[in-house]
Amino acid sequence: MRIKINSEFSAEQIRDFVVRGMLEKKGQDVVVMDLRNVKNAICDYFVLCSGTSDTQIDAISTSVEEEVYKASHQDPWHKEGKLNREWILLDYVDVVAHVFKKDRRSFYDLEQLWGDAEIHHIEESVLATAGYEQGSL
Repeated sequence: MRIKINSEFSAEQIRDFVVRGMLEKKGQDVVVMDLRNVKNAICDYFVLCSGTSDTQIDAISTSVEEEVYKASHQDPWHKEGKLNREWILLDYVDVVAHVFKKDRRSFYDLEQLWGDAEIHHIEESVLATAGYEQGSL
């Protein structure tokens, strides 16, 4: 059974904080996978991005943690991959962030594995858009 860490913030808000953290450090090919209508899904959203180096992957995951904490005072419920820095997973219960090294993302191909999910590709310009509001993704 999954638990809610902080019910003050919706899954959509946490999702948006995660996206913002990824875009802040130039995460590439940012994708939001809406799993709410997928049978046996483990959360509401996967948010994925790629980085080109160990250093960038680490910086992206740190940025995600900082953005989510700054906005919601919430730390990940679970995290994996910080030492290996090929696939870093940050689990916020309803939202799971995946920061991949580009070749690892292709190998695991979560977009195909969870093919029933509704997939939204996020443009880098979303962060810079003057009309950007939380929940607009």
